[in-house]
Amino acid sequence: MDIGFKEEPQPDRDGLCSILVTATVKTTGPTGVEMEAMTAVSVAALTIYDMCKAVDKAISVGDVYLLSKSGGKSGTYVRGR
Repeated sequence: MDIGFKEEPQPDRDGLCSILVTATVKTTGPTGVEMEAMTAVSVAALTIYDMCKAVDKAISVGDVYLLSKSGGKSGTYVRGR
């Protein structure tokens, strides 16, 4: 499992900064692992929240969603298609 982060340290027009968390999971088993990837992203985001809450109590964790998957019973999925 690979977990990645993309930080935007410069505030946007609204004065907000962001961190994008992604997880990539691969398996050779017959079951999908998208739930494990989404759990990894959620735990990473909550860890960042825990480390930053002392600086800003108004921080929040945003959307967690599946971008794409392939294989398994349901086949290929790509968000937005």
